[in-house]
Amino acid sequence: MIRKLQKEDLTAVLSIWLKENIQAHDFISDTYWNSQSDSVKEQLPQSEVYVYIDNNDKIVGFIGLIDYYIAGFFIDSTKQSRGIGKQLLDYCKAKKAKLTLEAYQKNQRAIRFYQREGFVTKDETIDEDTGEKEFVMVWENSD
Repeated sequence: MIRKLQKEDLTAVLSIWLKENIQAHDFISDTYWNSQSDSVKEQLPQSEVYVYIDNNDKIVGFIGLIDYYIAGFFIDSTKQSRGIGKQLLDYCKAKKAKLTLEAYQKNQRAIRFYQREGFVTKDETIDEDTGEKEFVMVWENSD
């Protein structure tokens, strides 16, 4: 089930955010991700966030939007490759005419996922905080 973030979801969402950032971006220091946690905690309630709840009423993933920009999108690693990410993304695609995001070039698994889901690379940038190269990717509704 997908629903909007509620205040009581913050701890679970932050836990997924931190754990999966560290795992997916092992080319960036754990210290960096830990240092960003408080900032993310403040930003989450101000963003449009949807959570995926499994059959055990546990949050196993989320997607966070600022307008049409995907600011965060993570699925618990033990639940990946089961269609949860696609469901969350499709949920947002139904609400938006366009979605954009930035993905680290070294995160090839994420890039392949986004390409499969119709995102195209529009630009390359450097993340000022980490010095890592990123792709700017865009999906637009073709209807």
